[in-house]
Amino acid sequence: MERERAVGAMSALWSVGAGLLLLVLWVRHRGLEAVLVHHRWLFVCLFLLPLSILFDIYYQLRAWAVWRLHSAPRQHAQRVRHIQEQVREWKKEGSKRYMCTGRPGWLTVSLRVGKYKKTHKNIMINLMDVLEVDSERQVVRVEPLVSMGQLTAYLNPMGWTIPVVPELDDLTVGGLIMGTGIESSSHIYGLFQHTCVAYELVLADGSLVRCSPTENSDLFYAVPWSCGTLGFLVAAEIKMIPAKKYVKIHYKPVRGLQKICEKFTEESKKKENSFVEGLMYSLDEAVIMTGVLTDEAEQSKINRIGNYYKPWFFKHVEKYLKADRTGVEYIPSRHYYHRHTRSIFWELQDIIPFGNNPVFRYLFGWMVPPKISLLKLTQGEAIRKLYEQHHVVQDMLVPMKSLEKSIQTFHVDLNVYPIWLCPFILPNNPGMVHPKGNETELYVDIGAYGEPKSKQFEARASMRQMEKFVRSVHGFQMLYADCYMTREEFWDMFDGSLYHKLREQMNCKDAFPEVYDKICKAARH
Repeated sequence: MERERAVGAMSALWSVGAGLLLLVLWVRHRGLEAVLVHHRWLFVCLFLLPLSILFDIYYQLRAWAVWRLHSAPRQHAQRVRHIQEQVREWKKEGSKRYMCTGRPGWLTVSLRVGKYKKTHKNIMINLMDVLEVDSERQVVRVEPLVSMGQLTAYLNPMGWTIPVVPELDDLTVGGLIMGTGIESSSHIYGLFQHTCVAYELVLADGSLVRCSPTENSDLFYAVPWSCGTLGFLVAAEIKMIPAKKYVKIHYKPVRGLQKICEKFTEESKKKENSFVEGLMYSLDEAVIMTGVLTDEAEQSKINRIGNYYKPWFFKHVEKYLKADRTGVEYIPSRHYYHRHTRSIFWELQDIIPFGNNPVFRYLFGWMVPPKISLLKLTQGEAIRKLYEQHHVVQDMLVPMKSLEKSIQTFHVDLNVYPIWLCPFILPNNPGMVHPKGNETELYVDIGAYGEPKSKQFEARASMRQMEKFVRSVHGFQMLYADCYMTREEFWDMFDGSLYHKLREQMNCKDAFPEVYDKICKAARH
């Protein structure tokens, strides 16, 4: 019996070895670049998915150890002092180069890698822990590299959550403040920055400063969207709200562009809706979703959509459109907050075309999604160019009153579906992003992710046309995406008055590049 088992094990090893040898020979014959471009799913499934699992295990174990040892608050002050020392050392060296964070560009969720990392002074910032949960003030204090997945996993068992939980697990607090973040609760709470009550930064002179609406208020309002060009964020305080077990979600198919826009606007104005979201599957077909937080649920209608074997959320939603019926479900809150994570919205269908197949989901769905950072690290020049010319990932923020015209423009210039619609309230606060008038205004994020089907699509020309339209309706472009605007056009879109004043006052001009020089197309590859 033992001999048979040994023979069986050896046969299995030989089979695996032979398979790997054949794979290596095939890759050598076709060329690694050709395989990565035309059969990327093979590389992703065999290497990136297992590697992504190892990444997750490491960070989860680390977070658990920090929580058990309560070491984060004790080590925070020491780590901040180390950042200050690095900045002061830069000054002693003569301030010859701009500074930036030392975090590798491929680790960010943005599709592009900043070229400036190679030429700037890299300041190492190892701040990735939850520091304090203040239940009395209903505020959580965190370090900038804390991710959304990490934060919800930490707060939910305590009965708390944050008002705006941007979709993907790997999005970090620092990125969502220095850039921006949004969620289907933003029609009540605004963008991620509007849920923050204080920031702590190390400035160009090495000093540590806290800012809030009542303390160093100019700096507080100038930090969002500044992309780390006013100082190094070392901590943030974010509002908390009580968490509930489920989101009761209503699915409503709507046909006809005018009706879609009317229904979406109507639901976005209702404060009784905890969440509002729209998915457009064509120019005149959409599903509008509204949700409310609840602790009670009908057991037969609970859908644990975050389980690895479940259909991708956008595919699940599409069933209501195809069946032309409304529906009600109860989704566990944390599953809802991260409902688009497993399929990276719908980007994963272009990488693993069979990823939503039931067989793949049941066998390998527990490894999905691959880390966006690893996809970037391994994409190679050929894939980068291919994506740049034949793929768009853009979020444009436009006034709700311009929604219908905006969707028509997206359709003509891009013709990418599904399209994500997410409403948000934009208060008239100082800073780079605010409404044109003096009052709070309802806006909408239009997210286009995928391969454009428009016959006249040409990456640079088409995106410049889109950017021009967004400027014309007083909208804004999210800064993680490819930006083709000139400097003048950029500052026509964004209000730089407070930002430039503070850069002058705080001697940032020799310490950090201007935000445009970090996000423009020429600064990334």
